Amino acid sequence: MREAGAEGVLDQAARRLDRALALLESRLGGMMSTATATAKAEVGGLFDNDRAQLAADLDAARGRERELQAAGQEAAQALDRAIAEIRQALGARVEA
Repeated sequence: MREAGAEGVLDQAARRLDRALALLESRLGGMMSTATATAKAEVGGLFDNDRAQLAADLDAARGRERELQAAGQEAAQALDRAIAEIRQALGARVEA
């Protein structure tokens, strides 16, 4: 009779252990889901920040490109004027 009682106590303990393990797995699963969602949100936020920074950098680079193109055009026009003046001066000398 003692063996039957011991088996009953052992079975009860095993069932309690199974329930405790199931509860633990359930809670860990919930924690992992929450942690994963939080991590994804943080990474998404980082990408949004990076995207915004890259867009701002691109806008600044395009503005600088426009400024450099304008400066290049001004320099080319100044060189054209200087070349024309030099040719005019050399032409006047050759004729004289």
